[in-house]
Amino acid sequence: MTPGLGPGDRAPELVLPDQHDDPVRLSELVADRHALLVFFPFAFSPICTGELLEIQLNIDEFVNDRVQVVGVSCDPRHALRAWAASEGYRFPLLSDFWPHGAASRAYGVFDEDSGMAIRGTFLVDPTMTVRWSLVNPRGEQRPIGLLHEAVRSI
Repeated sequence: MTPGLGPGDRAPELVLPDQHDDPVRLSELVADRHALLVFFPFAFSPICTGELLEIQLNIDEFVNDRVQVVGVSCDPRHALRAWAASEGYRFPLLSDFWPHGAASRAYGVFDEDSGMAIRGTFLVDPTMTVRWSLVNPRGEQRPIGLLHEAVRSI
């Protein structure tokens, strides 16, 4: 695994299907706002569900005219669609399923041994520059307060 991207790095372009099989292009998403990319290991897992539910509970801070939250995992889109429907997520969940983990690798958060993304979070601005990042070790939950601070800093 290569180290995750840091502030000032150019954000790699992403073009991935969301849970409804609609293609999402990062450069189009950030044309007029920032994106908070939230890479996570697996839909329906306890830590991932807790993290994304916490983001959902604070959605008005994270999804507005300045920021759009986007979840990314190596799960197939069908699993992401079922999970989003089950939990009521109101933000896109992108499938990095095929080619397996290509986006996660580009952001330096793909775990080759397990075949999953680790918990990497990247705030990308309209110039496709990473403004803030956090990569948590496997099994360690993201502190939601740090995401709040990052979003407030823009």
